[in-house]
Amino acid sequence: MHDYNEKILIKRIEKYQSNSAIALISDAGSPLISDPGYNLVLNYIEKKIMITTVPGPSSIISALQLSGLPINKFKFFGFIPKNKKSLDSIINEIEFLNIASVLFVSGNRLINFLQQLFNKKIQKKISVCKEITKKNERVFRGSLTNIIISLSDEKKNTKGEFVVIIEGKENKAKKRLSHETEIQINKLLIKFSLTEVVEIVHKLTSISKKEIYKTTLSLKND
Repeated sequence: MHDYNEKILIKRIEKYQSNSAIALISDAGSPLISDPGYNLVLNYIEKKIMITTVPGPSSIISALQLSGLPINKFKFFGFIPKNKKSLDSIINEIEFLNIASVLFVSGNRLINFLQQLFNKKIQKKISVCKEITKKNERVFRGSLTNIIISLSDEKKNTKGEFVVIIEGKENKAKKRLSHETEIQINKLLIKFSLTEVVEIVHKLTSISKKEIYKTTLSLKND
């Protein structure tokens, strides 16, 4: 199945829909994730035909696990666009994104893409995963400069398909206690000491103990 023939294949398999189990399997990657299959799934949903998924390998999740970067939250951009304006827009977004960015990049465009990130002066750690689960699997981690140099060492380093992970921008904004948290602090002060309240609130919010202590002391003295 390909994007250009997906709707034709949907028509072809219509006669099997009522009395057969039909499987959509990808020989590389996962169906619908930068792969065909969306129109088929949508067609079945609209016809109220039962569909399910069998969890399988995903280069996105595997690359995130191997990256060595914070990955609690991430944004997946799919394959980088060929259109310069669209690509510039994505790079501008990545520069200020405070969560990890995940992109698919083909080998013949990899160095150029990394060079564009470098020219934009994006100072973030990145991970470049090559041919995950295959014989020539490699992971390049570190700064843009070091990775560009490592990839350029040998021509074979840029052969294949790649998943690029770019760390999120550190959020340096100082966390402050919300009004709702202050209400809970007042309730905690009824049962616990000031020191205990500071410890409890710090564990729940990750706000600095100094900030919590100052607020808790003020509430206690009111």
